[in-house]
Amino acid sequence: MRAIEDCIELAPLHNPTNIKGIIAAREVLGSGVPQVAVFDTAFHQTLPEHAYLYALPYQLYRRHRIRRYGFHGTSHRYVAYRYRQLHNISRDQTNVITLHLGNGCSIAGIRDGNSQDTSMGLTPLEGLVMGTRSGDLDPAIIDFISVKEGLSSNEVETLLNKQSGLLGISGLTNDMRELLAEEQENSDRRAHLAIEVFCYRARKYIGAFLAAIGGADALVFTGGIGENSPELRARICKGLEWMGLELDQAKNAGAARDFEGVISNEASRLAAYVIPTDEELLIARDTVRCVKGVQQRF
Repeated sequence: MRAIEDCIELAPLHNPTNIKGIIAAREVLGSGVPQVAVFDTAFHQTLPEHAYLYALPYQLYRRHRIRRYGFHGTSHRYVAYRYRQLHNISRDQTNVITLHLGNGCSIAGIRDGNSQDTSMGLTPLEGLVMGTRSGDLDPAIIDFISVKEGLSSNEVETLLNKQSGLLGISGLTNDMRELLAEEQENSDRRAHLAIEVFCYRARKYIGAFLAAIGGADALVFTGGIGENSPELRARICKGLEWMGLELDQAKNAGAARDFEGVISNEASRLAAYVIPTDEELLIARDTVRCVKGVQQRF
């Protein structure tokens, strides 16, 4: 509990609420029932120093722990685990790029079964364009907006987290399904622009992470958008044929709810998969392992 409290400044939205849940469960179940905390950052603790450090004065890292932590770790870990199950390979043979695409979005480069880099940083704000989060931007924009709009730093942070991303660009919604419908039915320019920015950023990160981890055997889509939107998967992958990624259009179109499997064609040098995430299952397994003292790794 003290360790979670010590990290509140790094996770101000999540940790206080989770602590309340732990206390409530303890009051109902009693202190004799064990509870386990499974952190979404845990999978990314294998990031090398050159990947998790920012190019800030080093003493800021020493004093305030400012570094890349990454999030969605349980999801990235689960789909990498399922991928190796599907191929009957070992953890150290698992080399994939995983994309968790939903209202929150992140990408991870996994080499030898370990996370080597991920798009979210100190907070979940960094990286890909998301439902209401801006993702990457020039840090100078924060002060520029503050001065021009007369906003406090907290108000700018709220704007970047809750009023940006797909919602901010489209001016309509953060729901990708609604944006696709607006684009198709009404030819809405800003809905189209939001989708294009979303796909471009994802495609850009795929190329960067393939370079960063020395290539991969497969690209894995998961999350609400990644699992259920053939249109978005196709648009993200469009233009990646040069690196050997070729989708099977029929397989991709048929890969929607509860589908698990390959969506690239047989000639594709870089395979593409859809694997539904199951963070709850992995949390349950981690809980059993912690309670029983089992050291097995998934």
